[in-house]
Amino acid sequence: MEGVPPALQGAERARCQRLVYGVVRHAGRLEAALRRRVSHLPRFETRAILYLAGFELLEEGGSDAGKAARIVHHAVEQAKSRASAAEARLVNAVARRLAEDLGAQLPPPEGAPAAQLADYYSHPEWLVRRWLGRFGAGPTRALLEWNQRPAPVHVRWRDPAETPAWLKPTPWRDYFEVEHGHAAELEGLLAAGRLYVQDPATRLAAELLGPRGGEDVLDACAAPGGKALLLADAMGRGLVVALDLPGERQERLRENAAKARGTRIVCAAGDVRRPPSRWRAEAPIPEAYAAVLLDAPCTNTGVMRHRVDVKWRLQEGDFGRHAGQQRALLEAAARCVAPGGRLVYSTCSIDPEENEDVVEAFLSGEGKSFRLEAQRIARPWEDGHDGAGVFRLRRV
Repeated sequence: MEGVPPALQGAERARCQRLVYGVVRHAGRLEAALRRRVSHLPRFETRAILYLAGFELLEEGGSDAGKAARIVHHAVEQAKSRASAAEARLVNAVARRLAEDLGAQLPPPEGAPAAQLADYYSHPEWLVRRWLGRFGAGPTRALLEWNQRPAPVHVRWRDPAETPAWLKPTPWRDYFEVEHGHAAELEGLLAAGRLYVQDPATRLAAELLGPRGGEDVLDACAAPGGKALLLADAMGRGLVVALDLPGERQERLRENAAKARGTRIVCAAGDVRRPPSRWRAEAPIPEAYAAVLLDAPCTNTGVMRHRVDVKWRLQEGDFGRHAGQQRALLEAAARCVAPGGRLVYSTCSIDPEENEDVVEAFLSGEGKSFRLEAQRIARPWEDGHDGAGVFRLRRV
């Protein structure tokens, strides 16, 4: 994880990650609580101490006065060593008030307005308002609650041998949840290629594409390579061309491609919007493919539980910008599909503007030689895993 000192290992590293993710996940609620108690926010380092204390108080939920007192005391001690005496006194006074405020705060009532939901669930108000209009009050609240819960670690088991007992079964075949306290075993299995860290939502694109043994398959936006590896595992034999832009992502792509068994994964550097002859590949590759997967860049609104910073970086105009790029990529990927071949367009967005709207625009424009065969929209609050939009198109 970026920002975690490399010297931290094991439990210390996990605790640091939990604290950082927790503060970012609840930043809106923490800042709102802090602003109610101080007229001018303190400097960043002092504010960071209060944010960390606030998150730990949120985790505690106000149920244990002794633990709350220890959290406040720890924050004050940190301020004494990292700030001035006056700032330590401020932390002492404010942290005590935060313990009272956060412990007593109740969830918004049914039918609460967007501003109240946004404050409590730490999401931008414009985004909450957008989702209320798209999905309605009940689903929006369920989505906000989902995004605020820490995500479990899911893995896809790739080995014919029996899975370890500490891997918890899930409703999805070959996908397991990693129980706490098994970091060392997990690292060993990852290094051996026996499993791959992957959310169950990933399976939807591969299932709709339905790659078959012996086919030539193109993964058009492949880095870091998890879906290319999934396709290769499903095929058993054949060729997967894993394409992505030149740069740092290519190294991770090659690392994951090397884990393939049976099916060959050939990595290529290039832009799908340019002809295959312009891609730099490690070996000769076809010009046309029986199956093409385009997992397009998107706003990531379906994976906010994992990517806790996305909601704070997202802007209203990003949906239209992404949709324009997605349509251009879809049109380019379609040119790589052989006659009668399959094209799967997928995103990890839950918003129609990046899913149904893009596909409809494609089919009514450059994609008139394709027909829509199947689609699947995964909504986290209904499906129990990351959100996704997946569409299978057939060249006719």
